[in-house]
Amino acid sequence: MDISSNDFARDLIRFIDASPTPFHAVREVKRRLDEAGFHELKESERWALDGKKHYVIRGGSSLIAFVLGSETQPCHSGFKIIGAHTDSPTLKLKPRYRYEQSGCFQFGVEPYGGGIWRTWLDRDLFIAGRVVTQKPDGTISSHLVRLDDMILSIPGQAIHLQRDVNEKGEINSQTDIPPIAALENIENLEQLNKMLLFGPTANRRVTSSSLFLCDTQKGIISGINGEFIRVGRLDDLASCHQALAALIRSEKTPSTCVVSLYDNEEVGSESAQGAGGPFLLNVLERLVETAAGVFRKNDFQRVLSKSFCISADMAHATHPNHMDKHEIRHTIRVGSGPVIKWNADQHYATSDITSAVFYNLCRLSGVKYQVFVSRSDLRCGSTIGPIMATRLGIPVVDVGIPMFAMHSIREQCGVEDHFAMEKVFETFFSRGQEKVIEE
Repeated sequence: MDISSNDFARDLIRFIDASPTPFHAVREVKRRLDEAGFHELKESERWALDGKKHYVIRGGSSLIAFVLGSETQPCHSGFKIIGAHTDSPTLKLKPRYRYEQSGCFQFGVEPYGGGIWRTWLDRDLFIAGRVVTQKPDGTISSHLVRLDDMILSIPGQAIHLQRDVNEKGEINSQTDIPPIAALENIENLEQLNKMLLFGPTANRRVTSSSLFLCDTQKGIISGINGEFIRVGRLDDLASCHQALAALIRSEKTPSTCVVSLYDNEEVGSESAQGAGGPFLLNVLERLVETAAGVFRKNDFQRVLSKSFCISADMAHATHPNHMDKHEIRHTIRVGSGPVIKWNADQHYATSDITSAVFYNLCRLSGVKYQVFVSRSDLRCGSTIGPIMATRLGIPVVDVGIPMFAMHSIREQCGVEDHFAMEKVFETFFSRGQEKVIEE
């Protein structure tokens, strides 16, 4: 890239600050793609691939973008795919979210994903997400909202009332996490409704919503030498940022390059816009059909057989205060490059073949790499890699950059690692398809 690692890290912070929810993340990705000359396709319309660069949005929170290959028959040389996810653990407002107790006006929330909820206490929070409105004639429309001026908090309980909080510190997801918005007053609810109805509001009412709590604190570059990025939602917006930057720079590539950004990974991916749904398969089938003029299952299977996928999600760095939680022969260090993730039970899709492909990409990029495996007596996490491999039947490698405090409200990764992974992704997109000979 023609920018420095520090510039790229600052751009990541701007990207995340603009993306408090998956809906906002997709809007920010769309904005950047539009600026780069990509054209939006609608799933409900017949596709005409005028130009090489396009994208498709599903559900407002998932997006697939692609650059057609330069070969005579685009797609027929296979797809190069990078997958990541737009969602992060958070607290979501319940459908009937008004709580009133002990003179306080609160919001009822429920956990979304596996967050470290104690890190959400005593933070300045705001509400963002999507609201659905309806006019008297029945017209339904959706709007993104970001209520930066309505600051909430989840106050922790005084230590005098829970003397063992530092030893136990359990958080009850029903009783401990409803935030306080104001002193009890009906005008507060009316004020909220007015804030949700931003823009043209004549004869319109809010019928439903998908609203989330978000941290007000901005991201920063930290560390004595400026080596860390500290901000929420690194998992997995950092991977989205890397993949997006690499795709935008992929002007001349023999293979069709695809970035697939999914919602709902943190809750299992089983949704229409998640990796467990048919979104990517639908798009790839339509690409082959549009390029060939007709869809033949045999041709599509041939294209998939020449394809390769990188599943990009964040990786666990070895924590210096908790060395006993890590596999000692697979120490992962922040600042030492991208991580290839392995698991014998296929919680990661990495194989001996796919790892070798990624090793080679790192070598060609001049980037160091690391290898992660969990302790055998600890349950391993997972990501979209195995799901994409299962749905498409193509080789997948699971990778990510190392980070501390995964699923905390505020996470931490390395400036140089973030830059290095983008270089590897750019190499992946710019080269011809990897040829693997099985003897």
